[in-house]
This record gives sequence, C-alpha cells and structure tokens, in this order.
Amino acid sequence: MEYYSSGEFARKAHVTQRTIRYYDAKNILKPSFKTEAGARFYTDEDLARLQQILLLKYLGFSLDDIREITLASADRHFLLDSLLVQRKLVEERAETMHAMMNAIDSAVDALRGEQMINWESMLDLIHMTAMERSLKTQYQNATNIASRIRLHHDYSVNRQGWFAWVMEQCGLRDGMKVLEIGCGNGALWSENADRIPDSIEITLSDISDGMLRDAKRALGKDRRFHFRRFDGVKIPYKDESFDLVIANHVLFYCDPLEKALGEIARVLTKGGRLVAGTYGRAHMREITTLVQEFNPEIVLAAEHLYDRFGLENGGEALNGIFRNSELRRYEDAIEISDAEPLIAYILSCHGNQNRLLLDRYKEFHDFVNRKVKTGFHITKDAGVFLAEK
Repeated sequence: MEYYSSGEFARKAHVTQRTIRYYDAKNILKPSFKTEAGARFYTDEDLARLQQILLLKYLGFSLDDIREITLASADRHFLLDSLLVQRKLVEERAETMHAMMNAIDSAVDALRGEQMINWESMLDLIHMTAMERSLKTQYQNATNIASRIRLHHDYSVNRQGWFAWVMEQCGLRDGMKVLEIGCGNGALWSENADRIPDSIEITLSDISDGMLRDAKRALGKDRRFHFRRFDGVKIPYKDESFDLVIANHVLFYCDPLEKALGEIARVLTKGGRLVAGTYGRAHMREITTLVQEFNPEIVLAAEHLYDRFGLENGGEALNGIFRNSELRRYEDAIEISDAEPLIAYILSCHGNQNRLLLDRYKEFHDFVNRKVKTGFHITKDAGVFLAEK
C-alpha cells in the first residue's frame, strides 16, 4: 500500500493542505496513518473518501451531514452504491441543465425578435432551478434504497424474489386499468416486463418527483404506462376508474390511513381489487437485536410502521371498507456472512444509529464482522393483503 504525505495527498486531490487538516479536525477524513510526531499519511482509499465528501459538499450537505453519511465510505458495498447514485444524479443534472438551456434560448430568441415571451417556460425554468435544492434529499434517499435492495437481492433465501411474487398476486389480464400508489423506481414493472399483458393501461404514481423520474427512465418509452405525482390520501381520478390498485409497502405512510383506503375504494370498480404489501413485527428483528447489543441506545426507526398497517392489523383496517380481505405471506429469510452489506443496511435506517456510531464506527464494524462471519440469520415477515370492493 502506497502512502502519501498530507502535501502530496492535497496536490493529488487538487485541494489545499488546509482543507485536508480541516477535514481531519472535523473528524470527517482521518489519515490512514499518523506518526508520533503528528505527520499525516493518506492512501488511494482516502481519495475515494475525499471524493464522497466533495460531492456531498457540492450537493449542499452540511459538514455534520457529511460526517454521518460517509461513516462507511471505506466499505466497498457503500462506495459502490454511492457511486451508482452519483452517476444517476449527474445524469439528472445534465438533463436539467439541457432543459434550462433550451428555456433560456427560447426567451432570448423571443426578446431578439420582439415577440411575446413564453412565460410558462419561465415558470418551468424556476421550477427546474428549485429542483436543484432537492438533490441532497434525493441522494440520501437513493443511497438508502440501494443499500436495502442490495441486502434483500443478494442474500435472500427465496430466489423467486419479492417483486415476482407480488406480480403473481396481482392477476393481471388484458383490458385492465391499473394504478400503483407509491411506485418508487418502477421496479415491480421493470423486473416483470415479460409478464405484463399487451392490452393494459397502467398508471404509476408517487409523492416523490425523483422516484417518478426514475420510473419514467425505466418505463417511459412503453405506451402502456402513465405517470402522475400525487399523495395517496387524495387520488385525482373519478370514481370506479381502476380495476386494480397496488400499494406495495406504502399504506403505513399514508396519513390518515382511513382516508387513503377510502380513496382507493372510491376509484376501484365494483369487484375491483387492492393488493397491499406490508410486513409484520418479526420482520428483520435480528438486526435490531444486533445493534442494541452493541449499544442499547440505538433505535433504527422512530416509529414501527407495522403498528399503522402491518400483517397483524391490516386486515382489520381493510374489513371496515372492503367487502373481504385475504392475507398471503411471502416465505423468505436472509442468510449472510458478510458484514459490509449488513452495515450499509443498518446505516440506511431512519433512526439515531449514524449519530451514535460516529466515533465508534471501526469498533462497530469489527463487532458486526465477528457476529456474522460464521453465518447470520435474519427473519423476513412480509406479505400482501388482497381486498375486494
């Protein structure tokens, strides 16, 4: 392994030594080696960490945010997920800048020709400029989602896969009109492209513009798909517009839940069905036990979403609105002996773990590595409710 002095490292990275010393003092980028005399030495892996820091700073993250987010920046799984998300954001920024340039050119041409300016295009330009401010949240959410998908995709016992199984429960057929609430990146459809009937109309919705853009990239050229942003508690369609509504791991976010269920029932045709995915109390419980063994103060989620709409209580919520409901469980588990993807998943949770692990990350990494190296079992307790109007 080659080591660089702080001066060599700064020149290699095109930053000042003062910046390198500042990041060290802020505990954001520590040197890989430090002599007793205080001389700092860095490696090529430290360059990868610095790249993460500079990108996040460019996206508008505070140094405190960066310190938390780059906890695991030396881990290959984290770095891979982060780079893939960065690529997507660069692609989005390029598309946005191109659209902004076209809007500006249109206004310039109108002014030069003493024509009426298209003020609607100016509003679009303002909207695109405002979108830049959401990149921080988008980066964070996309990296978290990537970490979660990787753990489930690479280490689940049931090789059919969740999305393939959910598609089976939907019972798609020609002529149907389908609405998915909270479609995310459209993975349910992109991963089951060969199972979608030719004569079908599918509307994908999400509350996140970023997620809808991801879904459009994956599916937008397919004329069977339409895209619309809205909140599940206010569905902007007429009564009895859809034969099937899919809400995959999204109803527990809807507030109030009763209103969202009422809206779904309203837009379903008579005899139409809701397919609602969720999970139960036992889901991933071994991960909570693991982190709390390291530090009992760690809480991975501020609230338990299954208390709002889970396998144990979802049927009761549905039965007051739909004619009948049936619970179908997806049999699966995770078996893992690699610490890094599990740690990436833990850091993606919406609790206090990143703050509590800031100064103990290496110790935590070693702890998890010892726990999983001979094999670690994680319960998966998920399924769908099928409800009929």
